[in-house]
Amino acid sequence: MESETLELVFTEDVQLTKCMRMRAHSLQHKNAKPQDGEKLLKANEFIYRLDFLRQKLAFLWWKASLQTAGKVTVTGTSQHWTPDLTNLMTRQLLEPAAVFSREEGEGEVRCNEADSQEFGERLCDLAKIRKVMYFVFAFADGAEPSGFTCSVGFRA
Repeated sequence: MESETLELVFTEDVQLTKCMRMRAHSLQHKNAKPQDGEKLLKANEFIYRLDFLRQKLAFLWWKASLQTAGKVTVTGTSQHWTPDLTNLMTRQLLEPAAVFSREEGEGEVRCNEADSQEFGERLCDLAKIRKVMYFVFAFADGAEPSGFTCSVGFRA
């Protein structure tokens, strides 16, 4: 049987981002402290998701596009995460993160190949037990969510 290439596109989970921001705002409003180790979203961070259509995958490549100069850090979560039931804890964030950047005047997006390869392979392991995986995307140095697209390729 011939293997097929599968491209999965990261999509922003607007509702989840909103929920996480409400948690941070609520703590700030009550002048309360987050739980020990709790990760609160910063203004430049957004929640994205990947929906795995298949569970047996082999990592092939990342495809990222930045319309302007800037930097985007993609950090995965290590376990099932339901923000309505549990808060995102910093120990649930995967290392290494995938970091994509583009300098002013450059057309090509750069990344650390070794970290991106390891991250991609870890996605394959997690896809074996999950249908959905969540990510924190942090935008910096001029990058904006509206000017960034990212997908990951697998052999199914």
